[in-house]
Amino acid sequence: MSSFLLAARAHAWRGVFPRGFEHVSAAAFAVLLLFASAPGALAHEFKAGDLEIGHPWSRATPPGAKVAGGYFTVTNKGSSPDRLLSISTDISDTAGVHEMGVKDGVMTMRPVNGGLEIPAGGKVELKPGGYHVMFVGLKRQPKQGEKFPATLTFEKAGNVKIEFLVEGMSEAGGMEDHAE
Repeated sequence: MSSFLLAARAHAWRGVFPRGFEHVSAAAFAVLLLFASAPGALAHEFKAGDLEIGHPWSRATPPGAKVAGGYFTVTNKGSSPDRLLSISTDISDTAGVHEMGVKDGVMTMRPVNGGLEIPAGGKVELKPGGYHVMFVGLKRQPKQGEKFPATLTFEKAGNVKIEFLVEGMSEAGGMEDHAE
């Protein structure tokens, strides 16, 4: 849709909203309309059965890094639990779920054995400082703005193909989760 048509639509829609929105320019409203008219355009999620995998992302890595972290949420809308069993990708030799924690002031990181349970009606967040994916033996450096594919294998939902979006090194925090 051309900018002219978006601006015209924005101007036409102005009368629909209550007073106070007069200060919104046609161009700004056109941008809002563009995003609102394409509901899935900004979404970065994947579905398999009762599971929804939301916003898989990783960080760009410095030259020579051999590991990277991966993060996402898994929401189980079903009435029975599922379990994330494994992860595979072309970007590294191996990939697996790890758990980071602090006990008695000492930070630890260890692989999660037996898979990660996704409770029925629940949500599990893989994030820096907690559960996360470790990509070990990087075959190339993930670069900001690119995506790389991976396959998550669940006990019940089976294989789910996803893409990790690579964000900048400082966009979501420090590099602490890249240490092994």
